Amino acid sequence: MSIPTVSNHKNKTVVRSMDLLHLFLHHEQLTISDMVKLSNMPKTTVHRMIGSLEDMGLLEKDHEGKYKLGLLFLQFGHLVSERLDIRKSALPIMHKLSSDVKEAVHLAIRNGNEAIYIEKLDTDQPVRLFTKIGRKAPLYAGASSRIILAHLEAEEREHYLNTIELKPVGEGTITNKEQLRDILNHSREVGYSFSRAELENYTAELGAPIFDYSGKIIAAISIAGLEIKFEEQHLPGLIQKLKQAALEISLQLGFQLSHNGNR
Repeated sequence: MSIPTVSNHKNKTVVRSMDLLHLFLHHEQLTISDMVKLSNMPKTTVHRMIGSLEDMGLLEKDHEGKYKLGLLFLQFGHLVSERLDIRKSALPIMHKLSSDVKEAVHLAIRNGNEAIYIEKLDTDQPVRLFTKIGRKAPLYAGASSRIILAHLEAEEREHYLNTIELKPVGEGTITNKEQLRDILNHSREVGYSFSRAELENYTAELGAPIFDYSGKIIAAISIAGLEIKFEEQHLPGLIQKLKQAALEISLQLGFQLSHNGNR
């Protein structure tokens, strides 16, 4: 007879915990007795697992001793829904932009002190960026990350700048906080951000903000490619097309020009 390993035990615990959580897909509230009956698990097992799920914020108990899904699920659900809505609205416009500029186009959102790429359209060119969906970058580095940082509320932005350590990622990464503050102010004024070799050497990126119905920064769209393709004479046309794409996505998310008419 084989002896169960610690890993197998943990896996079994996770599966059983998920079985309990799945009960709430069909029931808004359940008592411990309800869960024991519906899951066919021993009461001691259910009691132990509920304690852990409650500690993690996945379940909440009311004054009558009934359990319901915790607020953590609401936060997760809102985040997933928000990301899916942005991607759905942005993708057709991203395809049009990518076809027009013949460069890679990214969609990024904030994830704590980082930005995360949630969509990427590559080009047909033989040399491609190493960016990919799911990749993260610090908010201070790269145009799409930094345009998000630039449009955070002033107090939140300053807190970030005062607590973060600016570490080089590429040879062009900005590591001076006063210089970064000046660039952030300029980005807010002109409505876009530009970076060279900040996340990957020999590459450049243009990023523009995407706003939601309340005028709050919710994502960034960017054009990225080899640095040589982003020479000074090419920038005005790329910037105009990028900002137009960002505005079109924002409008689809309910943004009104009166919120940020100067952008």
